[in-house]
Amino acid sequence: MHVFWAKGYEGASLSDLTRAMRINRPSLYAAFGNKERLFGKVLDRYMDGPVAYFGKALTAPKARDVVEEIFLGTARMTDDPRFPAGCLMVQGALACGDASVRKEVAARRAAAEAALRRRLQRAKREGDLPKSADPAELAHYVMTVVRGMAVQSSGGASRDQLRRVALIALRAWPKR
Repeated sequence: MHVFWAKGYEGASLSDLTRAMRINRPSLYAAFGNKERLFGKVLDRYMDGPVAYFGKALTAPKARDVVEEIFLGTARMTDDPRFPAGCLMVQGALACGDASVRKEVAARRAAAEAALRRRLQRAKREGDLPKSADPAELAHYVMTVVRGMAVQSSGGASRDQLRRVALIALRAWPKR
C-alpha cells in the first residue's frame, strides 16, 4: 500500500512492490494475478485502514458532525508518520495511463461521494438540513475540499494548516 501511495500506480515498479512485500515476482503473480489486481486489494485495505474514519464519520448523529469528522480526519492523516503524504485515491492513479485503473479509482471516489450524499439526504429528511439544502451539491463540495486537502498534504501542508482549511470550509455549512 505504501509503495502505491508514495509512487502512484505507474510509478510503483514490480521490483518496488516485491521488495516491499518481501516476495518474488512469481509469488506476487500467484497471490494476486497481476499488478492491477494487487492495486485493487491495496485500495480495499486503504479504505478499511487509513481512511476508515470516513465510514465512521457517516454514522455521526448530525450532518455537520459527519462533515466535520471527514474534514478533521483528512487533516489528521497528514500527521500520521505511518503513512505517506496525500491520498492514495487522489494521487495513486490520477495521472495513470492505464484506463482500467483510472476507472477503478474514479468509481471508488464516486462511491464515497454517493455514500456521503445518501447520508446527507437522510439528514435532510430528518430536518437536520434546511429544506433549501441540496445533498448532492453538499456532498460534491465536501469531497472537493477533501481532495484539495489531500493535494495540499502531498505538497507538504501541515496538520494545523489543513485543520484551518477544514474550519474555514465548515463556515460554509448551511444553518438549519
